[in-house]
Amino acid sequence: MEAIQSQQAEDELWQQIRSGVAQQVEREPILASYLHATILNHPTLESALSFHLANKLDSPVAPALLIREVIDEALAGDPAIGGAARADLSAVYQRDSACQSLYEPFLYFKGYHALQAHRVAHWLWLQNRRSLALFLQHRISVVFGIDIHPAATLGEGILLDHATGIVIGETAVVDDNVSIMQSVTLGGTGKESGDRHPKVRCGVLIGAGSKVLGNIEIGQCAQVASGSVVLKDVPAQKMVAGVPARVIGDASCAEPALSMDQCALTQVDRQLP
Repeated sequence: MEAIQSQQAEDELWQQIRSGVAQQVEREPILASYLHATILNHPTLESALSFHLANKLDSPVAPALLIREVIDEALAGDPAIGGAARADLSAVYQRDSACQSLYEPFLYFKGYHALQAHRVAHWLWLQNRRSLALFLQHRISVVFGIDIHPAATLGEGILLDHATGIVIGETAVVDDNVSIMQSVTLGGTGKESGDRHPKVRCGVLIGAGSKVLGNIEIGQCAQVASGSVVLKDVPAQKMVAGVPARVIGDASCAEPALSMDQCALTQVDRQLP
């Protein structure tokens, strides 16, 4: 019964996207061909997603048709990718004040595109098809300006807001329902090997330009102020700020990633010595 209800919810989301796009065809006829090709000609979100991503990642050495076959293989091999794509869409719609409909991130938001393409690259990595996974990582970086190592583990319900300049390293883990602003780095601290990147737990909000470095943990529902350099573990439900970052108090709310409440971050300078 739960599986049937989940499938119905997924179908409703796709139908909502199709309905919104159909209205745009009427309002902006110049985009009709594009909107039909990317959305209205496809029976499922997965079909549309593979078509759309493949055309964005197209290159002379790996044309869109070939890339689409790889994406379709990943979507069929791991249905959870499609579920995560839906959760990410809902996350953008619910948290990004610039997003007015579900179809907008699907069509136009490069943070969403890069995240879904990464999910395919990660699937390839787990299948030990590492050369192809690294090729996709390269194309994602070139096309979207976002560099996520294919081995990095990302949950669902993730928002990469604006997304330009985001870097996520090989052994990083980002749990469900996390929001990451532009120019954030989840990186290492040197040439060490092994497990060397951050672990970001559920509900975390990481502000623009922050650098989180090393095998450290950002606790559940914690908050990292914009421009911070985080080198130590961050306790759950706390806010950190500064260079290097230190705890300055509680997070601005119970679930910072969901509320996207960054007003408190503008008060950080008043709290730092």
